[in-house]
Amino acid sequence: MLLSWVTGLAAGIILLHFLQKLAFPYFWDDFWYLLKVVRYGIRLETYVLKGELFTVLDKFLSLAKKQPQKPFIIYEGDIHTYQDVDKKSSRVAHVFLNHSTLERGDTVALLMSNEPDFVHVWFGLAKLGCVVAFLNSNIRSNSLLHCIRSCEPRALVVGADLLGTVEEILPSLPEGITVWGMNDSVPQGVTSLKEKLGTASDKPVPRSLHVASSLKSPHLYIFTSGTTGLPKAAVISQLQALKGSAGLWAFGCTANDIIYITLPLYHSSGALLGIGGCIELGATCVLKKKFSASQFWNDCRKYNVTVFQYIGELCRYLCKQPKREGEKDHQVRLAVGNGVRSDVWREFLDRFGNIKMCELYGATEGNICFMNHTGKIGSVGRTNFFYKLLFTFDLVKYDFQKDEPIRNEQGWCLHVKKGEPGLLISRVNEKNPFFGYAGSKKHTEKKLLCDVFKKGDVYFNTGDLMVQDQDNFLYFWDRIGDTFRWKGENVATTEVADVIGMLDFIQETNAYGVTVRDYEGKAGMASIILKPNKSLDLEKVYEQVVTFLPAYACPRFLRIQEKMETTGTFKLQKFQLVEEGFNPLKISDPLYFMDNLKKSFVPLTKELYNQIMLGEVKL
Repeated sequence: MLLSWVTGLAAGIILLHFLQKLAFPYFWDDFWYLLKVVRYGIRLETYVLKGELFTVLDKFLSLAKKQPQKPFIIYEGDIHTYQDVDKKSSRVAHVFLNHSTLERGDTVALLMSNEPDFVHVWFGLAKLGCVVAFLNSNIRSNSLLHCIRSCEPRALVVGADLLGTVEEILPSLPEGITVWGMNDSVPQGVTSLKEKLGTASDKPVPRSLHVASSLKSPHLYIFTSGTTGLPKAAVISQLQALKGSAGLWAFGCTANDIIYITLPLYHSSGALLGIGGCIELGATCVLKKKFSASQFWNDCRKYNVTVFQYIGELCRYLCKQPKREGEKDHQVRLAVGNGVRSDVWREFLDRFGNIKMCELYGATEGNICFMNHTGKIGSVGRTNFFYKLLFTFDLVKYDFQKDEPIRNEQGWCLHVKKGEPGLLISRVNEKNPFFGYAGSKKHTEKKLLCDVFKKGDVYFNTGDLMVQDQDNFLYFWDRIGDTFRWKGENVATTEVADVIGMLDFIQETNAYGVTVRDYEGKAGMASIILKPNKSLDLEKVYEQVVTFLPAYACPRFLRIQEKMETTGTFKLQKFQLVEEGFNPLKISDPLYFMDNLKKSFVPLTKELYNQIMLGEVKL
């Protein structure tokens, strides 16, 4: 009797397991992932209830005491332990305490490449309670000035290799900004931070100087181009920094992992997910000044890397490298990042071995995040009933011609069906706030959608189009508005148009992104109208864009038009231009291609077009 009962129970369990696999194949993956999310949320709430506001910096300081000799950053073969970084950042803090008028809450802008000093300055200023604004090290001239003005810093700290970039704009800097350079020899108007660090104390800075009054208080400004216009300073609160630092842990990384960071630290991926993630784990990171496809796997082997961060382009660059023996001879087990295409994902795994690709989605300033915890190729994450209880988001119908969400007769937004692309919007509330941008409130207000499904509700507009399939997996589809991604960076078309429009023979410029076969993102293209009785100087256009734009923002193609279509609200029409692309077989207007060897734009012939499409000419 007992035996038959046990046999029946076992058979029932096996049947239930089979039915669960059949009907709910991702149940346990979802369960364990959501359990982690809830556990982390409870931990944050516990700190708040106890009155202990424990920040990323506090976590780092506790690790510097707990494991002082453990390597924190490995850079160009040099090891910087947790204790080393703690002491060097304290020196930075003491220099500003003794030689500046900086106070708690002041903003300091940081323009520096990937190097340990980036972290030393960041943490040193954080120890004083300052908000640090990370400046993109690729931008220059007017764009750099715009970013500096928008975050209103009291001081600007510049890396040794970028001082020349700042020298160009020194006379134009707003009054009251002190400039500090990481050089021994600095020009007039710049103070040598490096010189003063040599005699500064490395004793701990009183915690009272940086203790957080609220997890919603600003910690960083990280610049993002958003969906329109020049870069905006997104407010990164202490809460957002903590959430970002949990990403590696949520994907299963541990204190024993060695994380390889080649992404720029001025981005949230490198700073929050990378450096912050290492701190959350108590792990070691290998920091690279700049990504190198040819050195990537040698570095992984040399430093016993187990986890690396990526963007989609990075993986494609690795797949484009000549094949070599022993490409699967490494210890990498996880790759964490975003933007890898399905075909590149498959090729990467086939070529480099059993590496779990941990794809995620999240805007720098956004209040929504997805993580692909199942490893489904091509997906940025997965949703279910329980996830939507924690994070309220929706995909709504979007009008590509009017460049706005579609609303019904009652004025409410409309849900898309599964399998259809829709604009991703996320509910703004106490649990998932949107902290906005520094400076003008209009930028913050522009990212919000009001009265979406009912009167008074507010949603964050991500500016991204997503698709949800029948199994509730989410896929990135495209960006909307006046921004596109190229070489892993957001390109604001208004900035490109403004720079080209400065030329005296240009009457109007319309910049946009076009799809190019086998490339992630979209390549820049500019449609131009010439002033009456003026001729086109292709060499001057080339010189203008390479001088005033970052390399990734320079348009690869030009199109010369006689007139431009506008929308009902007199905005330049991009939809048709984007659809037509750069194919000389379909376009009768003159087309040109950016030729870096000739330092000019050259006619885009049918032959050159074919070479580009076959990958024989690189963009």
